[in-house]
Amino acid sequence: MTDQKLEIVPLGGLGEFGMNMTAIRYSGDIIVIDSGMMFPDAELLGVDLVMPDLSFLKENESQVRGLVLTHGHEDHIGAVPYFLSEIDVPVYGTDFTLALVDRRLEEYELEHEPRFIRVKPKQIIDVGPFKIEFIHVTHSIVSAVALAITTPIGVVIHTGDFKVDPTPTDNELFDLHTLADYGKRGVLLLLSDSTNSDRPGYTESERAVRPRIEEVFGRSERRVVVSCFSSSIHRVQLVLDLAQEYNRRVAVFGRSMTTITEIAHSLGLLEIPDGILLRPQDAMSIPPDKVAILISGTQGEPMSALARVAVDNHKHFSVEAGDTVVLSSRIIPGNEKAIFRMIDHMSRRGADVLYGTMNPPLHVSGHASVEELKLVLNLVRPRYFVPIHGEFRQLTKHARLAEHLRFAGLEDSFLLESGDVLEIDRHGARKAGRVPVGRVCIDSGSVDEVVQEMVIRDRRHLSEDGIVLPIIAINRHTGRTENLPEIVSRGFALAEDGSQFLQTARQIVARTLESSNQEEKTDWGVMKEKIRADLKRFIVKETARRPLIMPVILEV
Repeated sequence: MTDQKLEIVPLGGLGEFGMNMTAIRYSGDIIVIDSGMMFPDAELLGVDLVMPDLSFLKENESQVRGLVLTHGHEDHIGAVPYFLSEIDVPVYGTDFTLALVDRRLEEYELEHEPRFIRVKPKQIIDVGPFKIEFIHVTHSIVSAVALAITTPIGVVIHTGDFKVDPTPTDNELFDLHTLADYGKRGVLLLLSDSTNSDRPGYTESERAVRPRIEEVFGRSERRVVVSCFSSSIHRVQLVLDLAQEYNRRVAVFGRSMTTITEIAHSLGLLEIPDGILLRPQDAMSIPPDKVAILISGTQGEPMSALARVAVDNHKHFSVEAGDTVVLSSRIIPGNEKAIFRMIDHMSRRGADVLYGTMNPPLHVSGHASVEELKLVLNLVRPRYFVPIHGEFRQLTKHARLAEHLRFAGLEDSFLLESGDVLEIDRHGARKAGRVPVGRVCIDSGSVDEVVQEMVIRDRRHLSEDGIVLPIIAINRHTGRTENLPEIVSRGFALAEDGSQFLQTARQIVARTLESSNQEEKTDWGVMKEKIRADLKRFIVKETARRPLIMPVILEV
């Protein structure tokens, strides 16, 4: 061991769901693991996507040697285009993961061609002073890997997202042997997925979904509509296999579902039986008992294929009485209202909608539960442990699971949040300050796509208290107002034109103008500020509300 320090810097994904990104620095070299996004909370009005703040990496851009991706979910790759537009480095990942990144990059115009370096499980690559081995793990998306990163002061294991599926549908088992081998040789630090650390027992195998969906295919007398996450290639394969077995043809709806199935098929990760696919425009023209639909939009996203089908707003397909709709996905917290509204629409049309917890299940998680997390801890037996990927309650529970390893070489567990720095050297490990982190809000419809906090604050202000526009017409020759100011409001009720409140508000604006001296009257910026302050004082006193007040001065 040397006096050099190894630094672990989570830039997103700890203490929050999504935006997973971690920087590892040794001496003057940095590798970045994943670059994910998250979908906005309800209070981020008008925001489409949320990306991690790259300030720390931009400040140390000359040290960044590469971006290493564990798998292709949006919360791990969604911010790669934004990352590459700021920092031009090689990107390492499996074929499928990089194909998904490439698809996202089609929507952006990068100044330079991305440098993709394709890797396979068991492959070892050198990036600066780091040797990185890719270890196959089972998850709800294909081609997911964990990373064993050999540094000059020890091995760091980063699990990525995983579950330990003993019977995966593609028969590609979790490579526990390689993990155990590193554990025998000694692991300095384990960074492990905490998403399901509050769920006891084991996460069910992907094969557990088959009995329920097979039962649906067996009993349905009309169309079977299955919606799942488009990245769930195992689930898509199951629907294709059952459709063939029950003599149905399959139409695929939704841009993401179409694109990802095409990518998976081209890479040999999805087998599509000959003659089974049906053109979307033909889905309504063949007998209902001969059709199965694969469709994206499980979370009720407003313009998703399933949301449009639910309200008869899709050009090729609509749900009819007797059809069976299966939501083979979990309800992500925060999306409940949109999903249940969509289910209501389809139920009104006479469809039988299956969703939520059932036994056998319609959906299984892609993340390890308590017993699998313990298994990985026991195999790796790290000297130090940092739970990652989850809100603070999950990180805390995962850290508690590691306590039993105190007698087997574990010296310490660290509860980090995004921005905390963990420093390790020959003297031990410790928290060592913070780096700047945050979120960059993207509004893809605006001219400047990055939305400032001030804009979001204004949008929240408007949504809660509305806007009031005092409109003042001033004679350009005399500098006098022609008549009483008009007041227009939106989202704030000023009552009828003749009301005392509105009349008083207009008179207050007029008095502000009259009491101003000639110099102030010629400076419209000053006048607007004075009108805003006086009107605000009156409205707050009378209504206890604080609408956004924007005076408009017109020359006539």
